[in-house]
Amino acid sequence: MEQKRARLLWQCRRGMLELDAMLQPFMEKVYDDLPGQQQQAFAELLSNPDQVLLEILMGRTIPENKDVANVARRVREAAGP
Repeated sequence: MEQKRARLLWQCRRGMLELDAMLQPFMEKVYDDLPGQQQQAFAELLSNPDQVLLEILMGRTIPENKDVANVARRVREAAGP
């Protein structure tokens, strides 16, 4: 479990400051309390290229997978206003 979390933390380090600013707070505040299915949805969300991920996290694109869409919303909420 710890190895999986460490891998996700590494994947959260993106080349875009905007993504880092949204993903890091989510990992710190929310990720550990998610059920397994939503943790898997977060991993799926991170598999997107940076530009696509930014569009999703900014709310401009809604993923078809409802779990991924829900996790994206939670990432936005964790990042704050």
